[in-house]
Amino acid sequence: MNNTKTHIYLMPGLAASPKIFNNLIFPKNKVELHYLEWILPLSEKEKLEDYAKRMSELVTEANPVLIGVSFGGILVQEISKFLRPKKIIIISSIKSSDELPKRLKLIQKTKAYKLFPAKAISNIEAFSVFAFGEFAKKRVKLYQEYLSVRDEKYLKWAVFNVLNWKQKTSPKNIIHIQGEKDHIFPIKNINNCISIPNGTHIMILTKAKRISKIITDIL
Repeated sequence: MNNTKTHIYLMPGLAASPKIFNNLIFPKNKVELHYLEWILPLSEKEKLEDYAKRMSELVTEANPVLIGVSFGGILVQEISKFLRPKKIIIISSIKSSDELPKRLKLIQKTKAYKLFPAKAISNIEAFSVFAFGEFAKKRVKLYQEYLSVRDEKYLKWAVFNVLNWKQKTSPKNIIHIQGEKDHIFPIKNINNCISIPNGTHIMILTKAKRISKIITDIL
């Protein structure tokens, strides 16, 4: 029976845990889920394609569906170049460097990303004592629950590769799901996507039911 199932590999966003996919619901008799986790880069200078090649070796089923969120969406596109996926589905992400917003392109051009406070994120528990107000406390709680990679080398490597991704042509078998209120990758810069009303950059948590139905219908 397992041979008749669609094998889905899920890649979380930057520094995130696979727990971000916990709210997705798929028919168990038709789908087999496999959760990918971030591995540490060999160095801050490891090329994204080399990292993707290492990650592709964790995908053991033939013709899988690759699903990635945010930076994970970028990564599954790179992983797909070493595999023959049935479909690539990206959520809250981009399909090419042309879809980066102007402010992120400016950060890339000026190399301001070198000022990224990786140490603050790697020690989010210490930072939490400075959180004031309900919104700030909820945000820190989300970080504590869903951010699983605190390694400074990884964080600097990841930020660099988001901003310096060079892809110009997206894969033919890609489906893009994007929130209309995504402030990281604004939908106004995105072409050919399925839009989610009121969807933010973390809609994998808040719009999981809607996203689950879209993916199920696609498959």
